Amino acid sequence: MANLYLTEQRSVLRKTGDRLIVQKDDEILLDVQCHKIEAVLLFGNVQFTTQAVHELFEHGIEMAILTRTGRLVGQITSPATKNITLRIQQFRKYEDDEFRLRLAKEIVAGKISNSLHITRMFSYNHQDIDLKAESAALGAKLAGVKAAAGIDQLLGIEGDAAKTYYNGFGKMLLGEFGFTGRKKRPPTDPVNSILSLSYTMIFNEIASLLDGLGFDPYLGYFHSVTYGRASLAADLMEEFRAPVADRLTLRLVNNRIFSQDDFRTNPRGGAVYFKREALKHYFAEYESMLNHEFMLPATGERATLRKCFRRQAELMAATIRDDVPYEPFKPAG
Repeated sequence: MANLYLTEQRSVLRKTGDRLIVQKDDEILLDVQCHKIEAVLLFGNVQFTTQAVHELFEHGIEMAILTRTGRLVGQITSPATKNITLRIQQFRKYEDDEFRLRLAKEIVAGKISNSLHITRMFSYNHQDIDLKAESAALGAKLAGVKAAAGIDQLLGIEGDAAKTYYNGFGKMLLGEFGFTGRKKRPPTDPVNSILSLSYTMIFNEIASLLDGLGFDPYLGYFHSVTYGRASLAADLMEEFRAPVADRLTLRLVNNRIFSQDDFRTNPRGGAVYFKREALKHYFAEYESMLNHEFMLPATGERATLRKCFRRQAELMAATIRDDVPYEPFKPAG
């Protein structure tokens, strides 16, 4: 199953029988069976009927509402989750300082390790680009995770590693797009725009998964509890930033799939975003990447990145419920 991305402004999501249709004026833009959909994402001025939402709930399909530029506004989810036992354990584990630190170390180690993996793989394939300093620094930060005495120290290590990594990431970008560092609010260049959208997409998928499995997505272990932020989703997505969002961005830029003409700049604030048709192309590339099959190095089984999201969420549940050691996702290759 795949996600359904609705970007046509002033269109309406409706239901007919057990099917969903997208209609604009008198024209049917899309007609799809519910069992083929994992989630529905609405961008900008896209309307929906109450009957359509009922149909989504009956099929266990979540709906996310985003701005036209890809900022997550909120989610509509079925109240079907009944795993109160997992939530009780989740809150109990949050009060266990030793458990929190142990799990937070795995989260940070997974993020840095995967950032280092991307850096080394790019360096191997582009030996004319010098990434030795960045690789060495990331390796040192990874080694320092184990000795961290608390989460505040881990936050410092993670922040320093991210700065080092993004410095190297800029060297990995080939072609017409420049990159002078990570800029989030707002993204002021095409590369940051792609990164921000990709991180939002991953975050949304993981938050939905956690909610569906019975977690409280707002109670995390590495990221602090902050009003309105799904901190556990933020925890779990860290290990997927480099092997999913960053790899996708590198591929889109270095293979010249997009050009400067595919982006627009908001005159108020200078934020840079995809134009509408380019955004549709981006979603196709994102889906292709998440549904591409590969072999997991640890087990030899066939998987996709989307299946790995669920696999890691289920492992997180086992870690919280049964003290199974948490092992972050490691990319193939």
